[in-house]
Amino acid sequence: MDLTYPPEAEEFRAEVRAWLEENLPEGWFDEGFELTGEEREQFNKEWTQKLYEGGWICASWPKEYGGKGLSLMQNVVLNEEFARARAPMRADFFGDTLVGPTILQWGTEEQKKEFLPKILKGEIKWCQGFSEPDAGSDLASLKTRAVLDGDQWVINGQKVWTTQAQIADYIFLLARTDPEAPKHAGISYLLVPMKQPGIEVRPIIQPDGSGEFNEVFFQDARCPKDNVVGGVNNGWKVAMTTLGFERGTSATTSYRRFERELDVIIGKARANGKIADPVIRQRLAVAWSKVQIMRINGYRSLTATLHDRQDPGVVALGATNKMFWSEYHRDVMELAMDILGLDGLILTGGGDQEETVPGVVRSRGRDDYPVSPLQAAFFFSRSETIWGGTAEIQRNIVGERVLGLPKEPKPSAR
Repeated sequence: MDLTYPPEAEEFRAEVRAWLEENLPEGWFDEGFELTGEEREQFNKEWTQKLYEGGWICASWPKEYGGKGLSLMQNVVLNEEFARARAPMRADFFGDTLVGPTILQWGTEEQKKEFLPKILKGEIKWCQGFSEPDAGSDLASLKTRAVLDGDQWVINGQKVWTTQAQIADYIFLLARTDPEAPKHAGISYLLVPMKQPGIEVRPIIQPDGSGEFNEVFFQDARCPKDNVVGGVNNGWKVAMTTLGFERGTSATTSYRRFERELDVIIGKARANGKIADPVIRQRLAVAWSKVQIMRINGYRSLTATLHDRQDPGVVALGATNKMFWSEYHRDVMELAMDILGLDGLILTGGGDQEETVPGVVRSRGRDDYPVSPLQAAFFFSRSETIWGGTAEIQRNIVGERVLGLPKEPKPSAR
């Protein structure tokens, strides 16, 4: 790891830091500062507009598409300063982080001009239509069909685990457009309007009472012929680009949310005396060590990217990253519940007096099932080893593509 921040990156850091100090609410950096419910609601309304006016939304995008054209190091510094200040970037994960960068890489000029300004301004909301009931880990087995009818694609099929489908304007969808081709070769990546006849969204209620996941059914739904990204039957390559963005690009900041969360968990152990338990202390030490491994590996990944290194160790690091952090988070949230003990069964969330956990998502549940942030994080951590490529699939990738091991034999047809 031989990472050095150049002088221009540090100059940019000072610019970002000064902007944050000027635009965040008074007292934001004071110890113990916390917005009330009404203040938080007002902040959320105003903050996105401030980000847009400052040019910080999708700032790494080229200037001709509304970004600042930041270099890689400038983008790293931007993420670091927002993380240091605990200042939220706009939370349009699907638009800003997934489909927007995918359109930048694979889209036609017409698609870029049509969709990127709307993503930047927050004028359209997106959801992701990849997984199906029989095509999750084996995504290439998807059965949703798209058939060309004149200048439109006609879509029939079903998607599942579709986050924010109930509010989305568009879905970036994988559909089979050539049923005769090998399963990886006959898939296309479509941008489909959600507000139309022929699309039905059904919520899937989760253990914490929220329903952000959905089933989506398509019956003769339509999208324009030109809404294929990356070319007809090339959707698998395009989708792998999107999944690469989903698996994380904030090399030097992604560990911070786990670090802050672990500090809260350690505080709980001190408060209720569980810190005196040698087994609990050992598990906390293991968790702390893994967070530091994430921090160091983030810098290793950034160094490799800056120097364009493609050696097997670097490839293995990228392949294991998602598997490592998702399994860590599942385990540490189980540790949190063990530390809380019977108190972890009490619903303590909801209202202005709700406990807050820096860097931890607030309760997503209903008012009648008020989970705390730690409880919500516990529930959600169960899904993190699944979305974006299951831990089992990541192990197959490491074994086959990094270590060169033979593929597992397929089940016998008999």
